[in-house]
Amino acid sequence: MNIEELTNKKNIKLTSARKVILEILINSDKPLSYEDIKDKLSMDKATFYRNITKFEEENIINSFESNDKKRYFEIQKTMHSHFICTSCSAIECIHEKLDFDLANYQVDNIIIKGICPKCLKNKG
Repeated sequence: MNIEELTNKKNIKLTSARKVILEILINSDKPLSYEDIKDKLSMDKATFYRNITKFEEENIINSFESNDKKRYFEIQKTMHSHFICTSCSAIECIHEKLDFDLANYQVDNIIIKGICPKCLKNKG
């Protein structure tokens, strides 16, 4: 995914802060919280969240809150679900098609909570 094309298409000025945030999210294979990436950033928390808010408004990223009360972010690619382990709080992207429909609603994201295979194995 080309960051310049993405921001140009959305008519967003590409600042160095925005470029760093987008590069981190594009190169990640899972959703990330601010705490996950703050050491890779040379900006304050307010600047990070100001840019994140802009990306959300322009539908460049998706976000959701997990069990740990942290907000997680990812580049909006294809609609997919997330599994959050209630034991260890691990988050996984679920790319299998889940046949889920609510009459008169548009479903954009599905969060599934339960116990991951690793925690199940450790319980046994």
